[in-house]
Amino acid sequence: MFSRPRAWVARHGVLGDALVVAPLVPLCLIQVIHPGGPGMRTGGPWGGLVLVAALLIPLIWRRRYPLTVFAVVASVSFAQWAAGLDMVAGNIAVLVAMYGVASLCRTRWAIAAGAVAQLGILLVVFRPDGTVPVLVKEYAAFSVFVVAIWIAGINAGTRRRYVESLVGRAEQAERERGQQALIAAAAERVRIARELHDVVAHNMSVIVIHADGAGYALDGDPELARQALRTISTTGRRGLAEMRRLVGVLRDDTGTAEPHAPQPGLARLGELVDQARASGLPTELAVRGTPRDLPEGEQLVIYRIVQEALTNTLRHAGPGTRATVELGFGHDEVELEIADDGRGPAGPGNTGGHGLAGMRERAAVYGGTVRAAPRSGGGFRVLARIPVGRDE
Repeated sequence: MFSRPRAWVARHGVLGDALVVAPLVPLCLIQVIHPGGPGMRTGGPWGGLVLVAALLIPLIWRRRYPLTVFAVVASVSFAQWAAGLDMVAGNIAVLVAMYGVASLCRTRWAIAAGAVAQLGILLVVFRPDGTVPVLVKEYAAFSVFVVAIWIAGINAGTRRRYVESLVGRAEQAERERGQQALIAAAAERVRIARELHDVVAHNMSVIVIHADGAGYALDGDPELARQALRTISTTGRRGLAEMRRLVGVLRDDTGTAEPHAPQPGLARLGELVDQARASGLPTELAVRGTPRDLPEGEQLVIYRIVQEALTNTLRHAGPGTRATVELGFGHDEVELEIADDGRGPAGPGNTGGHGLAGMRERAAVYGGTVRAAPRSGGGFRVLARIPVGRDE
């Protein structure tokens, strides 16, 4: 019933808070202009207007600065009491500000705000000429009202944090589903690439063998040479057809668009880091040494290692994690370090995988190594070294 008004107020910020406070303004003005009794002390019409303004105007910013607003309103009320002025309708601003602190701030601040409000009640109720039973009854009556508002604020804050946690979990689950889809697609491409490698290697081996045989039989047995050439032709066509089929699967438009683009290299590390930031992982990229022109294969290895390490961090490091990617160019090797300050792959929800093994296999193609282990200060680190500048 009240969800739409609350949502509207939350969207419009200061304007929404001002409209919530607006109904108190006429009531306070009537009380200032026409005091409830001849002995009521409000400091006169102008003094009463200043007092009401000092109490109500800060409430406009109570959602943005709850602690500051409560401190201002409580201080104004204390100065009012110290000056010997009677309570006015605007003093309800103390309870409104206390509710804001209880619902928006940490528990210790909520307790402090409640204690200040109770102290204010004690100052207002206490009178030297009052009897103890009467004072206790008045204090208890006001306290029940204040405690009810304080509990309502605590409950609202708990509910808000619970909803925020649900939203955060839903967003994290959505990101993880997207990452799982990308990982599954990448794994399928790796399988197809290996299959393509096997097909090409097998057919090329057959072609080479029959080509050698045809060369030896060309003079002595022309028919055998012609048969070898026919086998070469058939094998070549079969291999081309198989390659077209597998490449067609890799270029399926229902998947991601990455197979249509050039293979990524060092120039796209910045894009990869930006994607990690957009997925909720604050990531910094640093380059040490003098960048050098590396073969495309080695650039692809470095890119994939960074991609896999950041993906693992997104999956396993937990919320609030920060990551760094450092790329160092040495004389005869490239050093790559991806580190984070999260809980690492040992955290809850880790189901294992072949990411680290894939990194090591990619690096081993170029004589490199990959080490992955938890950091001593917390988090996880992947360190890769790829030799460069060696002869083919």
